[in-house]
Amino acid sequence: MTHGRSAQVSTLKTPVVAIDVMSGDGGLPVIIDAVRLLLNRRSDVHLLLVGDADAIQANLDSNPVPEGTVSIVPAAEVVTMEDSAAVALRSKKKSSMRIATNLVKEGRASACVSAGNTGALMAISKFVLKTVPGIDRPAISTTIPAIDGHTHMLDLGANIDCTAEHLYQFATMGSILAQAVDGTAAPRVGLLNIGSEDMKGNEQVRDAAQLLAESQLNYTGFVEGTDIYTDRVDVVVCDGFVGNVSLKTSEGVARMVSHYLKEEFKASAWNKLVGLFARPILKAFGNRIDPRRYNGASLLGLQGVVIKSHGGADNVAFANAIDIALLEIALDVPSMIRSRLDVAVPVT
Repeated sequence: MTHGRSAQVSTLKTPVVAIDVMSGDGGLPVIIDAVRLLLNRRSDVHLLLVGDADAIQANLDSNPVPEGTVSIVPAAEVVTMEDSAAVALRSKKKSSMRIATNLVKEGRASACVSAGNTGALMAISKFVLKTVPGIDRPAISTTIPAIDGHTHMLDLGANIDCTAEHLYQFATMGSILAQAVDGTAAPRVGLLNIGSEDMKGNEQVRDAAQLLAESQLNYTGFVEGTDIYTDRVDVVVCDGFVGNVSLKTSEGVARMVSHYLKEEFKASAWNKLVGLFARPILKAFGNRIDPRRYNGASLLGLQGVVIKSHGGADNVAFANAIDIALLEIALDVPSMIRSRLDVAVPVT
């Protein structure tokens, strides 16, 4: 599986990832299939499968994985998509999500991956792992396909209401992440707004722009929604409300385009014939924008690696989320953020 994040994972120490097997729309069967996909191409990892021990063992018995590559960690409860963050945090301390996060805190795993309830995962992760000093709130960050590469975007839903200082912190973390995984010396950072003019936007955005302009970040100014998919910036910063709406809108547009293309190629015998000739091009196009390649969002700002997979991820997409966890383990992203927060301190 390829991904925009292309740094090489270290093999000096076997990385261990805790997997919330009970999460996601497809649940245990899909996630264990994803584990098999990953282990088919990686022999230097160990995965802790957290969930219903009997069900996990039955699945492994019917289709074994390479010996010594997985361990089962029992969990008696499951965080559902209907559970509030408070319920998940206070009342489900034996859930697969909580135990997977605890394994990172205890040092038994270097990362955890879950496709479960986003609010619950954020609340549990923040409570168990705490935030890096200097960061008030974790942010959800992922890469989005763009012209000639990809764009890092955050926050994508963790923080609905943000202050200017929060947006500044997101920009700092996004810049550090882009510098680490892409090898970009000075990532270009843009602040998402309704226009590029200085007077545009609400008070928080304008105040954040002032902080960023006075920092040592490579801040390029306001960007609009169309700039997310161009080569204008490397990092796009926004609050979680705007980010989540933007992301879901993009997913909807992609599905609509795919639907209309299929309809047009089926509209007539001639269109079907043209479709046969165009199939290689369409396949290549589909691969470039395939959302499964970009599945796996980082919960940046925590003192540990936590990756959130899309709830509807299939085995290919979830395996990619595990790949991202392995990359962030190799880079030690939390330590990198902790040690480099002073890179972009505003001028006083």
